[in-house]
Amino acid sequence: MKTIKWKLALLSTATAAILAACGGGSPGDQKLRIEYSSLVSFGDSLSDVGTHQVGGIIAMGGGQYTVNSPTAKNWTALLSAQMGLAAPCPAQKGLDGNASYGLSVPVVHTAACLNYAQGGSRVTNPVGPGNKLLGGSNAILGQLTVPISTQINTHLTKVGGRFSGTEMVTVMAGANDVFMNLTLVGLGAMSAPSAVTSMGTAGAELAVYIKTLIVEKGATKVLVLNIPDVKGAPFGMAQSADTQGLIDLMVTTFNTQLKTGLQNTAGVLIVDAYTSSKDETANPAQYGISNATTPACLMDPSKNALGTSLVCNSSNVVAGDVSKYLFADSVHPTPYGQQLIAQLVAKELVLAKWF
Repeated sequence: MKTIKWKLALLSTATAAILAACGGGSPGDQKLRIEYSSLVSFGDSLSDVGTHQVGGIIAMGGGQYTVNSPTAKNWTALLSAQMGLAAPCPAQKGLDGNASYGLSVPVVHTAACLNYAQGGSRVTNPVGPGNKLLGGSNAILGQLTVPISTQINTHLTKVGGRFSGTEMVTVMAGANDVFMNLTLVGLGAMSAPSAVTSMGTAGAELAVYIKTLIVEKGATKVLVLNIPDVKGAPFGMAQSADTQGLIDLMVTTFNTQLKTGLQNTAGVLIVDAYTSSKDETANPAQYGISNATTPACLMDPSKNALGTSLVCNSSNVVAGDVSKYLFADSVHPTPYGQQLIAQLVAKELVLAKWF
């Protein structure tokens, strides 16, 4: 009972922080402990604020990996609002897919935008889910999948080689390495032990990038989220018991190597998205979740041409109220799921006195 009360108390604190960002709460709630000049984000679809919101994706009512709407925000947007900063925008926009579907759109870079996260991006390998080099439906979509290492170096080039030290930097990546390695195992192109080893390598690489390309380049506040519980998502739950075990081992191996590599690194705060997401699916009612197992978005090709939350909106969700569903598709959170990530981050920032 004490554990549950403690959890709910922390969630209340985090919720108050998010409500303050949206204009609620008292004036005192809205004052930060630290003032930040900007929010700089690196990562994958969970942090992407619209890299592929172009051409045919816009026409299909999409742009972010959730249930899209004019008010839908991911956790980086909620965090930015809490920091009193302008809404984040994608540093790069475009698609390299099939022109007949409106998915071949020239890449445009926006200097003022500091969210580099992209759907499909991996830690180091430039070919992630949705990249045209994978062929098939991937070639139709043509996601850019710029890896985290390149995202960081692109920002460094933009800002003259160093962070100012007044920004907050967020990093969240690794899940696409899980999906790619799992695909290779399924094709017989990689053994299960090799897939686990590869994930450990990716976790260690990300730690090195954070230390050498972010911290050692002047950043003083770096927020790092580990990989959530992929096994507990609808995608993972649809797999065999053996595959679920492999998925979980890949995720935990990555997370362990990431944590080990960043141990005692000043200015880095690791947020345990894995444990939090695992608890959300195990105890949904405690988080206000109405459904933690069924995707809110319909995957029927006649209603969702791409079969992904990237083009999900109110016109192609399941019947009924999906506002408190946890998952939009088989892996991506709904806006409510994104709010839960933001609440987790707010809680950890408050505890670390970074707010």
